Amino acid sequence: MITRSSLLKITFVAATLAGLAGFASAATAWQVEHPRRTEIDARLANQDCRIREEVREGALSRAEAARLRFEDRRIRREERMMVSENGGYLTRGEQRALDGQLGFVSAQIGR
Repeated sequence: MITRSSLLKITFVAATLAGLAGFASAATAWQVEHPRRTEIDARLANQDCRIREEVREGALSRAEAARLRFEDRRIRREERMMVSENGGYLTRGEQRALDGQLGFVSAQIGR
């Protein structure tokens, strides 16, 4: 038989766990949509579009495009590694480092 006291304890535990689950999901959403990560993601997406356009126009060969996409994937892996080490976000210094690498690849696309 469940007493009033044990029912209150169960309700309290359930409410606490639900609150913690909500907090964890909110933190995850913040980490994924952090402005520094969003900027890096947007640059990578933009570079992919530029690579496709350059191949379509004949300015880049398929081999050159493959090499540039490989570099972009390497940068993406590095970003994910940095984020996993910092609790889900990029520091300013890490963003600058990734921006420099993206700029190098971007200059190769535009040549």
